[in-house]
Amino acid sequence: MRSRRLGLTALAVLALLLAVFFSLAVGSRAFAPSEVAGALFRGGSGDAAQVVRFLRLPRTLIGLMVGAALALAGTVMQGLTRNPIADPGILGVSQGASAAVVAAIAFAGVHTPTGYVWFAFAGAGLASVVVHGIATRGRWGTPLFERSRELGGGATPVRLALSGAAINALLVSVSMAILTTKAAALDEFRFWQVGSLTGRDIGVAAQIWPFLLVGAVLVLSVARGLDALALGEDVARGLGQNVATVRIVGGLGATVLTGAGVAAAGPIAFVGLAVPHLARAAVGGGHRWTLPMAALLGPVIVLVADTVGRIVFPPSEVPAGVLTALIGVPFLVTLVRRRAVPA
Repeated sequence: MRSRRLGLTALAVLALLLAVFFSLAVGSRAFAPSEVAGALFRGGSGDAAQVVRFLRLPRTLIGLMVGAALALAGTVMQGLTRNPIADPGILGVSQGASAAVVAAIAFAGVHTPTGYVWFAFAGAGLASVVVHGIATRGRWGTPLFERSRELGGGATPVRLALSGAAINALLVSVSMAILTTKAAALDEFRFWQVGSLTGRDIGVAAQIWPFLLVGAVLVLSVARGLDALALGEDVARGLGQNVATVRIVGGLGATVLTGAGVAAAGPIAFVGLAVPHLARAAVGGGHRWTLPMAALLGPVIVLVADTVGRIVFPPSEVPAGVLTALIGVPFLVTLVRRRAVPA
């Protein structure tokens, strides 16, 4: 089993390297491998050097970061909630980022992806705090929360899901209220909302990488706890795991990763849903293997979607979020048909 895991991990690394190469070489104008290598390592002032270094390299770096962030966040959320269709949006994080960007465009005069980052990240963090606060302070005694009471209270999966759904609905309403009264904001926001790497520069990558690093460290630190939690909370406690700590650290890490990823590229759909299933199919359910595999496969999905989007209707581009959604919808239907989703 270990040799199989190592072999598949090596294949995932190879797939990631190929995805990076094609992201740098392919677009409305293709460049030969020698031109790409020359642009990266020798510089120069030719067309290849200008396009590869200043246009494609930044969006490739951001694609790597965003893909890894959303895939890791989705894997952790599915582990925490023990729900195979959970993804980073379950806590309202994505919609919190979207609402903050709407407000920034409409009221703060922010009009660049670099400017969106801090507003989106703040909105994501605030939404997560509110959701956790509501889930932690929910009322006892109703049938809906009976299971939560049996488990000792706190921000249980049922409470988190319900609180996230409520905050999502509220934030959608707030966003729509702003957009219907600010026509100029609607025209600008729709390009960010669909999820895309277009127009992102190296400054965006420089802003988000520290958060991605912190988030990755947090989620990797609870890998053993997630394995124990998959056996049930009582079993996890019997194995010496502090369930509350696993939830808090894992949830915080997923929030940081989602906030940074969404802030950088918009809410790219279905990466957090589909990639964890692909990772588990490759290396099994142990999170010490699943999390690194997800971090490799997530960027592959995002970079391939971005590269294909550049060439299907040249010289126009199809945003990466559109293509990942086209892939993700049949994937979700397949999960339902295989009864992977509990009734």
